[in-house]
Amino acid sequence: MRVLMIAQSPIAGDSRILREATALADAGHTIHIIGRDVPEGFEIGPKITVESVSRSSGLRAGGGGLAVGHGRRGPKVLAKRFGRWLLLPEHRLRTEKQWRLAAAPRVADAGPFDVVHAHDFNTLELAAEYAELWQAVLVYDSHELWFDRALPGRPTPLWRARGRQFEATLAAKARVVFTVSDGIAVRLRDRGLKDVRVIRNTFPKADFVPPPLERPEGLLYAGRVGAGRDLPTVVGAARQLAPFRTVLMGSVDPNYRLDLGPVEVVAERSIDQVDETLRSYGISLVTLTNTCENHRLALPNKLFHAVRAGVPVVAADLPELRAVVTSHNLGTLYTPGDPVSLTAAVRALIETYPVYTAGIREAADELNWEHDAATLVKAYSEL
Repeated sequence: MRVLMIAQSPIAGDSRILREATALADAGHTIHIIGRDVPEGFEIGPKITVESVSRSSGLRAGGGGLAVGHGRRGPKVLAKRFGRWLLLPEHRLRTEKQWRLAAAPRVADAGPFDVVHAHDFNTLELAAEYAELWQAVLVYDSHELWFDRALPGRPTPLWRARGRQFEATLAAKARVVFTVSDGIAVRLRDRGLKDVRVIRNTFPKADFVPPPLERPEGLLYAGRVGAGRDLPTVVGAARQLAPFRTVLMGSVDPNYRLDLGPVEVVAERSIDQVDETLRSYGISLVTLTNTCENHRLALPNKLFHAVRAGVPVVAADLPELRAVVTSHNLGTLYTPGDPVSLTAAVRALIETYPVYTAGIREAADELNWEHDAATLVKAYSEL
């Protein structure tokens, strides 16, 4: 089939979209992706084409970045932050709508297609419109529990309630709905969606995993450095764990400020380099704040990256993470927001390290992309 994927995420860095497109192309389908911030000359593979639609960079606060200290203060700074907090929800919706308006002519010119695959809610309305126009099959891929995310800006309970209803109405038109965890799948089914299938954000199984360290050398957080990742708790625990090393590795949100303390920061690296770096430290941090239902039901990429690397985890004690970590014996859990709990979880993992290295290596037989890709390809074969 000819498949159109639509996404407002930066395609080159969205491993879920890249893996899904590659799996479907390997199964014989032809894929065209309309996304955002695609680098010039970027290619994914045979039978896959991609084009880019730019999006507004949005409101920005000055003076960001990783820093020691508490940031700038004063009436003008506080007024600016309050204005940003007040306006962010409208600006976010306007930015996403502008992207859809800019993408619509590209969608029309590229079509028709047999399948329109919407990645996340902010593309679903556009995808549903063209699927109906072309009499194509609509597929909805919910990477997050969209209207239950922790978002910056003022509270918007009415928008969330209306959004859940609108999402359910549009998604009911989809032949199949994909999502990333069992917990989110249950929520979507509770909202009336019938065929919801789980495709986790796993990684391809490694060709070779070297023997584990006898004793871990440090903690590594490999992922986006920004709000919602519970990184202040990591810093608090690092002070108690020193001289045991704590390292953050990844791209930094431009407006994010964090008192680093004893935490080291290294630059973002490729997937294979992350594997090697995780193995050199011996413990992977999988952290999230307990601030929204989406976090409580999330299974972050970094959990499955640790499985691929064969490295035990210290993970946030949130329902979906707890279920996977405990059922597969992947590591220990800590209470989000509690540095003492994180410190204790790290020390417990160090004391029983061989137990968890064995568990996470056994889990690689199930928690891998080959397993999840088969679910995707089977669903498409049924379309």
